[in-house]
Amino acid sequence: MSNIKLFESKQIRTVWNETDQKWYFSVQDVVEVLTDSSDVKQYIKRILSRDEMLKSNWGTICTLVEMEAADGKRTKQSVLTNTVLKNNMDKINLEQCI
Repeated sequence: MSNIKLFESKQIRTVWNETDQKWYFSVQDVVEVLTDSSDVKQYIKRILSRDEMLKSNWGTICTLVEMEAADGKRTKQSVLTNTVLKNNMDKINLEQCI
């Protein structure tokens, strides 16, 4: 089951995993909402280039899940679980990555 969640009237793509009983949230959508970045892919790329530890653990932190894009195509997207988001919100300081 996939769904769209709204945060401050911006869309965040989500997918429900029945097996794990977890929601997965699109990393690109979450970063866009938190930063108002006009080029989210480049923003994430910059963050990863500036933080080697994050870059080396990206595959552990973010899972790849197939999601539908705005153009209707289904592609693999990096996602976070609601648990990862809740447990790390106090550590996230995206402003220092700009």
